[in-house]
Amino acid sequence: MACPVNQTVELNPALQPLDWLLGTWESDEPGTGGFPTIKPFRYVESLHFSHVGQPVINFMFNAFHAETKKPLHRECGFIRMQPGTNRVAFIIAQNSGLVEIEEGELKEQQLSLQTHALARISFAKEPHVQQITRVFQLLPDGRLEQTVSMATDGQPLTQHLHITYHRSS
Repeated sequence: MACPVNQTVELNPALQPLDWLLGTWESDEPGTGGFPTIKPFRYVESLHFSHVGQPVINFMFNAFHAETKKPLHRECGFIRMQPGTNRVAFIIAQNSGLVEIEEGELKEQQLSLQTHALARISFAKEPHVQQITRVFQLLPDGRLEQTVSMATDGQPLTQHLHITYHRSS
């Protein structure tokens, strides 16, 4: 289910610096995923960023295995900016049972985030995620790039995902 950009309500001025994220993005080519404890994989993903006029961007990310099309991962949540600053927060719920708050800075059209808080369901699969960093960058050709790194109980911070997208709406 897509989260369309709300064309009838003006974007809250607090979010103007993030207007380049709004819309639906589809992966150009399969992204790459890996981690020392898992087999490398390729995936496709769609991102949906929308608003309803509040000082919040709503988002939904859906990832699928590139070859089998099997659902892999889903995240949804909200993006907020601290008024008068370049500080940004992502509030994220993942279908794996992980809930996180990532905070960071917006510099032009690059958003760099890192874990601020984590919570998980009591029966979450081990090893447990301990830290996540995420960078979104709007490339000069208009594509969006995302790189995600992760640390778990037994592994230091290591790149986990890399993918680029084109805007489809």
